[in-house]
Amino acid sequence: MIGDHDDHSYLADFRARLALPGIIDVHTHFMPDQVMRKVWAYFDSAGPLTGKAWPIAYRDDEQVRLKTLRGFGVRAFTALVYPHKPDMAAWLNEWTADFAERTPDCLHTATFYPEPHAASYVEAAIERGARVFKVHVQVGGFHPGDALLDPVWGLIEDARIPVVIHCGSGPAPGQYTGPEPIAALLQRFPQLRLIIAHMGTPEYSEFLDLVKDYPGVHLDTTMVWTDFSEADAPFPANEHGRLHDFGDRILFGSDFPNIPYSYGHSIYALERLDLGDTWLKQVCYRNAARLFTIT
Repeated sequence: MIGDHDDHSYLADFRARLALPGIIDVHTHFMPDQVMRKVWAYFDSAGPLTGKAWPIAYRDDEQVRLKTLRGFGVRAFTALVYPHKPDMAAWLNEWTADFAERTPDCLHTATFYPEPHAASYVEAAIERGARVFKVHVQVGGFHPGDALLDPVWGLIEDARIPVVIHCGSGPAPGQYTGPEPIAALLQRFPQLRLIIAHMGTPEYSEFLDLVKDYPGVHLDTTMVWTDFSEADAPFPANEHGRLHDFGDRILFGSDFPNIPYSYGHSIYALERLDLGDTWLKQVCYRNAARLFTIT
């Protein structure tokens, strides 16, 4: 396993070997300080949820985390936020808009929650320049097809803005997690650009089916194939062929800073799949560059 002490040299060598201008990480978290600290406290007590300890590897101040991420060669990243209750999303969107203005390499991120005024603040976020949305079905505890979200999905579909959506049933299932609610959503909004977080852990095959059926559906690699995840939710070996076939629809994600191992291990986990340099180039840079128009 790649250790913290050699992450920088390993990642610099990785970028040089593949002639990459950098890494694009579509699944990173930057939040208001008080929210981030509550998230860390949640992971500190996550034993009952995950069955094992989840130490935060990069529990640092915001500016230190930014310097660390850039030091790894990350050229663009996100500030994934997500509300767990009503009347929170609009406030989070104000924070992420300000963060994006002072952090040019961060893709302007926004979020939403099923509530009567959701369409108004989502429209405002789009007008302000949001480039990616984040939804967390398990934490939010809502059905992605909630009628209150119909105008929201319509706005996002029309704007062709990608949505990173945590909808798989890992690390613990929720009332509305799993592929079925997403399949139903896509039947109504088939042009959505959904990025299924964590490759849909643990329902990998079912979410790969949605990639096959809907051209706008992508997957992110967040935590998948790492030693930590393989111990509890191993990716099925018989799906490696479809990983190769859908190499243009898979995007690198890390979950930085909330990972219980070093950042380099996230890349090493992809390398040891042995799917080839072209696949790695697509996953770690080219696919996201195309989707988010990064030149």
